[in-house]
Amino acid sequence: MVEIGQKAPRFKGKDQDGKMVSLSQYTGRKLAIFFYPEDDTPTCTEQACNLRDNYALLKKEGIEVVGISPDHSASHEKFIGKFKLPYTLVADPDKKIIESYGVWGEKNMYGRKYMGLI
Repeated sequence: MVEIGQKAPRFKGKDQDGKMVSLSQYTGRKLAIFFYPEDDTPTCTEQACNLRDNYALLKKEGIEVVGISPDHSASHEKFIGKFKLPYTLVADPDKKIIESYGVWGEKNMYGRKYMGLI
C-alpha cells in the first residue's frame, strides 16, 4: 500500500468518456484518488455522493478528485449521469492501477475469503 509521503504510482486508464487519463495530467496540483469496488452499489454510491456534495470545498482548496474502480467506462458514464458526479472516474478492469496502489487483496467476510478492494 502507498505510504503517506511516498510518491503515487503512475497510472493511465480510460475515463467515463473513453478518454485516457494519467497521473501526469495532475502534476503540480493536489489530487485525491479514491478507489471503490463497484459503481451504483450502496456504500460506493454513498461515498461518491459525499465527494460530490463536498466537491466545491475540495475545489476551493485546489484539490482535484479521481475515482478508480474495476468497472468499465460505460458503467462509469451511467453512474456519473445517475448521481451527477462532477469528477472523473477511471476504468481499471484488469486491476493494474488498483494493484499498483496496493489496494487489492484478500478479504474475509463471515468466514468467506475472497479477493477485493481493501
